[in-house]
Amino acid sequence: MKRSDMMSDMMKAINLISIAFGAIAGTYARYLLNLSLLYTGYPIGTVIENLLGSFILGLLTGFFVWKKPKEWIKLGLGVGVCGGFTTYSTFAGDVISLTQHHLFWGAIYVIVSLVGGILLALAGYLCGEAAGGNLVKVHEVK
Repeated sequence: MKRSDMMSDMMKAINLISIAFGAIAGTYARYLLNLSLLYTGYPIGTVIENLLGSFILGLLTGFFVWKKPKEWIKLGLGVGVCGGFTTYSTFAGDVISLTQHHLFWGAIYVIVSLVGGILLALAGYLCGEAAGGNLVKVHEVK
């Protein structure tokens, strides 16, 4: 095996480990958030997770436009943490459950989740890009 192939395999392993540990952290945070909001009787935890996760992923994406991290950091935070924290399957199940009992609240849930997620991802991206760009400018001045 060539040295370059061994390095490539090692980087793939590091990326996978980073994603796995990030997913553990994101999933655990999602679980704790849901536990703390069960008393509401409404799937507000899933809404918060998906909206916050959209903002954080947008923030990271915008920040990484300027600040180029190692691939394992990018994957661990984005794919791992954000992927483990957010949940499309629970969102889909919640929509089915809500619309069977309260069509209006099911529709509100979908609109808030989809439109809010997109808007927060954009807001996060713009914040991350601004923060990353400002960091680059600070380093250029010195």
